[in-house]
Amino acid sequence: MLTASLVEYAIEAIKLGSTTVGIRTPEGVVLAVEKRVQSPLLESSSIEKIMEIDTHLGCAMSGLTADARTMIDHARVTAQNHAFTYDERIKVESVTQAVCDLALRFGESVHDEEAMMSRPFGVALLIAGIDELGPQLYHTDPSGTFVRYDAKAIGSGSEAAQSELQDKWHKQMTLREAHVLNLRVLKQVMEEKLDHHNVQLAQVTPTSGFEILDETRLKDLIEAM
Repeated sequence: MLTASLVEYAIEAIKLGSTTVGIRTPEGVVLAVEKRVQSPLLESSSIEKIMEIDTHLGCAMSGLTADARTMIDHARVTAQNHAFTYDERIKVESVTQAVCDLALRFGESVHDEEAMMSRPFGVALLIAGIDELGPQLYHTDPSGTFVRYDAKAIGSGSEAAQSELQDKWHKQMTLREAHVLNLRVLKQVMEEKLDHHNVQLAQVTPTSGFEILDETRLKDLIEAM
């Protein structure tokens, strides 16, 4: 019962985190995250909410950033080990499975060492990538569950954001349309006025792999919105 309660608390904590949105299209996957700039003295570029795992996949987070870093480091090592052992890029589902296996291991001791974590990871991830199955988007939560989505929102504004995604997403959406929809969804749920300082966008495509959009491209998309 205690374990179930801890997982429930962790899932509730994510509902207070930054709103994060992912959309899958035939051309690739798009991720967008609200960056909460708490002070005018804070350098917004230092807030990292989207991170690369490998050249063909990355993820966006909502919840405790420190926990996310631990999970992403594990995903990176798993991806590199796979590439070294098999001389091929890891599948998106395989790296997602590895992250969720780690999420389930809280409270366990390994090789007579102390337990790495005494509580569940207080973070949810949207993992985006491309492999032989095409563009893919997965959602992971603190219970170690992962589910594949066409479009998914997590974080504090997730209910309203998910409703908007259900209304606007369609199967033939272009990458640019997905970027604009992501920004519109964030604009609806954010308390502050959306600009290039308080959002972060990334995409993964067959040609360019995973990339976080720079300020110039971000400004262009915000104007197009």
